[in-house]
Amino acid sequence: MKSRKVLVVSLSSLLLIWAGGCSKKPAPASPVAPPATTSEVKPPVTPTPPVTPPVATPAVQIKLKDAYFDFDRSELKLEAREALTRDAEYLMSNSGARVLIEGHCDERGTNEYNLALGDRRARAAMDFLVKYGVSASRIETISYGEERPFALGHDESAWWQNRRAHFVER
Repeated sequence: MKSRKVLVVSLSSLLLIWAGGCSKKPAPASPVAPPATTSEVKPPVTPTPPVTPPVATPAVQIKLKDAYFDFDRSELKLEAREALTRDAEYLMSNSGARVLIEGHCDERGTNEYNLALGDRRARAAMDFLVKYGVSASRIETISYGEERPFALGHDESAWWQNRRAHFVER
């Protein structure tokens, strides 16, 4: 019987030691001291407005000028040659610049005819730039025909503005 009491007391002691070791509470965190007050008065903080992401805009043509054409023509007029000379000089001095030349027409004529005419106009502008010394690998052409008019209207004023080779810097 005595051995049984010793066994019970021993087991109880071990249990208390084990339970006491497992139930340790973590030490309380030291309180954070409040910031020191100074006599300096800080101005109130004004909230900054949220930053709005930039709106995607189409490529803006700043330096390059369009070349305009006569009705039903793709030959370069004097004014178009002058504009293209300035464009070529800009491209030669900015060797990293690439350009897309869009061929456009007025609304007169069939879609097929105007697409072909727009292509001839864009290629005429490209050929001029290449002869001036701009690498053809920096130039792309596309024809929109009458599909993307610059000026809306059904008179000579609108038509004249739509007969063009339009430059988009890339």
